[in-house]
Amino acid sequence: MDIYVGNLSFDATEADLEHAFGAYGKVRSVNIVRDRFNGNPLGFAFVDMPADDEARCAIGALHKSRLIDRVITVSQTQRRAERRTPVDVDVEATV
Repeated sequence: MDIYVGNLSFDATEADLEHAFGAYGKVRSVNIVRDRFNGNPLGFAFVDMPADDEARCAIGALHKSRLIDRVITVSQTQRRAERRTPVDVDVEATV
């Protein structure tokens, strides 16, 4: 299950998140989202846990808990709807 972690301290590391979520089960991966230009963390991350029951337990326990110096928000990631253009245009027909 993919998990969103928000309001994350800029000092938090992948190891911090792996330790916090690892207390509730196996952690497959941790990804702190960073600015593509300067590499600074943006204050949110995604954690992937392979077992849904462990992930739900971690979400319930860690939501609104304190990690480093902030109260974090934790929730299941919602899948994005497939992006489509508003109108399909036949480019050759308009030329």
